[in-house]
Amino acid sequence: MYAASARPVETARRAPSPPTTAKPGGTRPAGVVTMVASGLSNQTGAAIGSLAFPVLGPVGVVAVRQYVAAVVLLAVGRPRLRTFTRRQWWPVVLLALVFGAMNLSLYTAIDRIGLGLAVTLEFLGPLCIGLAASRRRVDACCAVIATAGVVTLMRPRPSADLLGMGLGLLAAACWASYILLNRTVGRRIPCAAGSAAAAGLSAVLFLPAGVAVAVRHPPTPTAVGCAVAAGVLSSAVPYLADLFTLRRVPAPAFGLFMSVNPVLAGLVGWVTLGQGLDWTEWAAISAVVAANALSILASRGGQS
Repeated sequence: MYAASARPVETARRAPSPPTTAKPGGTRPAGVVTMVASGLSNQTGAAIGSLAFPVLGPVGVVAVRQYVAAVVLLAVGRPRLRTFTRRQWWPVVLLALVFGAMNLSLYTAIDRIGLGLAVTLEFLGPLCIGLAASRRRVDACCAVIATAGVVTLMRPRPSADLLGMGLGLLAAACWASYILLNRTVGRRIPCAAGSAAAAGLSAVLFLPAGVAVAVRHPPTPTAVGCAVAAGVLSSAVPYLADLFTLRRVPAPAFGLFMSVNPVLAGLVGWVTLGQGLDWTEWAAISAVVAANALSILASRGGQS
């Protein structure tokens, strides 16, 4: 995830943002292809991870995902933990807690309400940060559009899973907190060392949960493979792909594409898991996507 700017989702995912800028010349085809691959990888990883829920449950899958994320980020960030001061450690600890809570609430929501709806609700976290930082009328309109989408998704009906929706909103709150904490960590600890330390600490915190799941429900090779694939496809691949993308694609274009992730999640859930959505749910997802895209386009136009 990325440490977000003041704009709606011009950033955040599940790894620290690399300190890079796009080369002049606008969006390049290679960057666009990589963005599409990164988004599909992220959502496909979550879908594959959900296949292990019957054996490992969301807790077990998230535990394995945290382990994979820690291995990747520690290899990239190489934090020198002994040099961290108390002022540097406290946001790292909070970031580790939020990191784990974010993925656990999201994957539990996916288990209950499906991939598309869970990702759409989680997407509200960075969107709200961007809208709250603005005083423009167009962003007020965007907030109304996004709210209408959420109300449509969470409307009372016999099949509604209110707990699953609540977990999706909890994931959104965690994502927003993750963005703000990542900003603090990035200011106090150079490069990706702080986020790498948080990922490592989060993996350590999930060790007891992972052991408990393995003891109570002995994992099958297939389930473990699905959980590892979730970690690779939803953590390692997007992070490395975005390192490449951000050197070739301007931040506004990157943020605009990020807006499409709820749609990708809905499509991946439908194709790979058979999680069909009705027209009202697709309309609600489109409203949330449109709210973010409109705000980014308006801010981009105001800066030109």
